[in-house]
Amino acid sequence: MNQKPQDHFNDQLRDRTLKMASMVRNTLVKPEINPLDRPHVQQLIRSASSVAANYRSATRGRSDAEYFSKICVVVEEADETLFWLEYLKLILVLDGSKIKSLLDEVDQLVRLFVTIKRKMGEKLEKNRK
Repeated sequence: MNQKPQDHFNDQLRDRTLKMASMVRNTLVKPEINPLDRPHVQQLIRSASSVAANYRSATRGRSDAEYFSKICVVVEEADETLFWLEYLKLILVLDGSKIKSLLDEVDQLVRLFVTIKRKMGEKLEKNRK
């Protein structure tokens, strides 16, 4: 069965966001996290997994408007994930040299989802006219 290019793209991005969420979780599996920092670590795990879950939901949307709404959530959660990674690096909970590729991946995902959101917003606006 042949997939449409958009379906293939969605499959690849669903896989990529799921892998990112698991990378975040696996990076944080260490017993020496200070109790003061645990809520921040847990929030990072929640935001990263929310990126994957909401993108998956977006690709199953019934309309362009529903897709756009979910993509807006994905952008917020991806940006929040990037924030928590940078913050935990800054306060030395995470070793910057060990999370360099993860930071790069999340930054790429933020940029990608911002572009998708912008283009979908333009499409919706054009359809309203």
